[in-house]
Amino acid sequence: MRDGIHDRCRPFSGALAAALLFSTAAAAAPLSQGRDPATGLRYWQWRDGGILFKLTQRLPDQSRGFFQARGFDPGTADRVARACVFQSMFKNTGAPDSGTVSIDLNTWRVLTAGGPRRLRLREDWAREWPRELDRAARIAFEWSLLPTRQSYAPGDYNWGMTLYGLPPGARFDLEFRWSRDRKVFKGTFRNVECAPDIHLEPAGPG
Repeated sequence: MRDGIHDRCRPFSGALAAALLFSTAAAAAPLSQGRDPATGLRYWQWRDGGILFKLTQRLPDQSRGFFQARGFDPGTADRVARACVFQSMFKNTGAPDSGTVSIDLNTWRVLTAGGPRRLRLREDWAREWPRELDRAARIAFEWSLLPTRQSYAPGDYNWGMTLYGLPPGARFDLEFRWSRDRKVFKGTFRNVECAPDIHLEPAGPG
């Protein structure tokens, strides 16, 4: 059984569609996963349908340090860091004449045993910041996240964090969508794991 499900919006039907989907899946699964050899952090990657989408774990300690360096107090930084943060990359890998790809994170769903839920988007966090969090820190946070809505011409890509609102070590499926030429496509990452809350030891002298 494959780790991912790939739903393509094409006008095939009946046995022909089933045969085509089966042969395509057998030829090349769109989903891959592995570990960064340098850090040991896990990643999930989708390469199909003219897009490349990759999630890489971030340890909570990495995110704590990142946000504290940008003006967050330790408590607020910890709250964000423990919300299941991933480094995310999205790219339009289509041919030069293939058209623009668009994403809207409002349509993506985190699937857990408790039911589907939305990602924690920059707009959600903006409503919850403490009053004392200064404007520079708020702006730094917004720029660090993958934009809620974005369009990509062929060859365009960007990086940013995505937050899933789950505790360290939690597992979930991620159903994500993108559109091209007004057609909507869908993919699923199965059994994604939030990074554990492992405290990084400071580097020693030398």
